[in-house]
Amino acid sequence: MRKHHPDNERIKRRYFTYLEEAHRMAESSVDQVAAAIALFEKSTACRDFRQFHIEQARKFKRQLQEQINPGTGKPLAKATVHSRLMALKAFFKWLAEQPGYKSRISRSDADYFNTSANDERVAKAVRERPVPSIEQIRHALFAMPVETALQRRDRAVFAFTLLSGARDDAIASMSLRHVDLAKRTVDQDARDVRTKARKSFVSWFFPIGDDIEAIVADWIGELVSLHLFGPNDPLFPATQIGLGTTGHFEALGLARQPWKDAAAIRRIFRTAFEGAGLPYFNPHSFRKTLAALGERICRTPEEFKAWSQNLGHEHVLTTFSSYGAVARDRQAEILGGLRSGRTTGLDAQPVTIGADRLARMERMLERLAK
Repeated sequence: MRKHHPDNERIKRRYFTYLEEAHRMAESSVDQVAAAIALFEKSTACRDFRQFHIEQARKFKRQLQEQINPGTGKPLAKATVHSRLMALKAFFKWLAEQPGYKSRISRSDADYFNTSANDERVAKAVRERPVPSIEQIRHALFAMPVETALQRRDRAVFAFTLLSGARDDAIASMSLRHVDLAKRTVDQDARDVRTKARKSFVSWFFPIGDDIEAIVADWIGELVSLHLFGPNDPLFPATQIGLGTTGHFEALGLARQPWKDAAAIRRIFRTAFEGAGLPYFNPHSFRKTLAALGERICRTPEEFKAWSQNLGHEHVLTTFSSYGAVARDRQAEILGGLRSGRTTGLDAQPVTIGADRLARMERMLERLAK
């Protein structure tokens, strides 16, 4: 069986360059598109794209729906099937405009990669994921061992994730100069820090406890005074691996290089929660914890806007819609309180929201979103 078609390889290379340069798509996202196209080619025995027929798209959809995930033993998730088909749809729409292909492929042919309306709704459904409470995070944090430098590093990165609200890949790439303890700021400079969409912004420590802030300050102090790290050295250095006294490779201490990605941070989180007897929560879940905390303690729209900006969100509605979903138990508590005429805030008084006030609130949110 043919493993590739030379003309297909050339046009795919052009498409991937288009996605990276014109659509400014990240390399990792382009890799996912490439994988989807490769699966389609496999289903057609690497037939020339010029010979595309809608039956090929229909066959590929059936194959995806019948495919079994080797990791779970279950059919592929609807979201996985949908993302692969949408990658193929976008590719063939682009292909239909290219010289040598537009006479063979029409843009409407690409629509045959669409999933059913029901499957699309299932794929796009927003599902509630468990979010740790502040109490759970603190319990896991203060249960972490601190006998060695590596253990103190792990505890510090756990604390810093909550203190800063930064994403794990950004934290993995930070240097000491990006944190100002005196000002309580984190300079997420996209020239050096791997921020999402390469946005640069300055954030302040979230008010989640002086003891948590002290853990981070102590770690930075240890790096500077004991390990003689400078401003350009990593905030959370990777583990130095070498031959130990037993002649086997083992962890020897701190390296002066940063982590290449966030995989090590996720392992630290898994170990911390398991050691505390709690279910695993990934680093990103801390951002949702902070968003929920902001909804509880912010008293004015301006305060919540500042809280939202501190998470790196340009629009406050991003925090509301993507991070600020009310948990089901809290939702039940709120509605139960309203049903019985009680309030759910600590010092709140029962209020009646009239149509005029509701309209003002909507206009306010619209202004904050701009």
